[in-house]
Amino acid sequence: MKKKIAVPVKNGILDGHFGHCSHFALIDVDDKAIITEELVAAPPHEPGLLPPFLANLGVTDVIAGGMGNQAIQIFNKHNVNVFVGAPQKEAKELVAGFLNESIEFTANYCNH
Repeated sequence: MKKKIAVPVKNGILDGHFGHCSHFALIDVDDKAIITEELVAAPPHEPGLLPPFLANLGVTDVIAGGMGNQAIQIFNKHNVNVFVGAPQKEAKELVAGFLNESIEFTANYCNH
């Protein structure tokens, strides 16, 4: 199954606050194998902008530390799955752990 997974990053590590990250690591996956990784600059923070921005890039899943409920709902309307509460690790390490089910997702860091 092909997927494009987005991870909000700052200096290559998961940025705990999704809406204020500097970049997104976009990682293409095919049959649980990482195929490519691309770094894309995030647009300026504006409520409701990031879900359609990433959906238009073909993102199917987002791994994040924290994210507001409104953003999660907008992602769901764009058929993008959201996984919050990820540990602060490098993007490729998170995606590999997600694919082989070895990382744990905890509580959503975001409370708004």
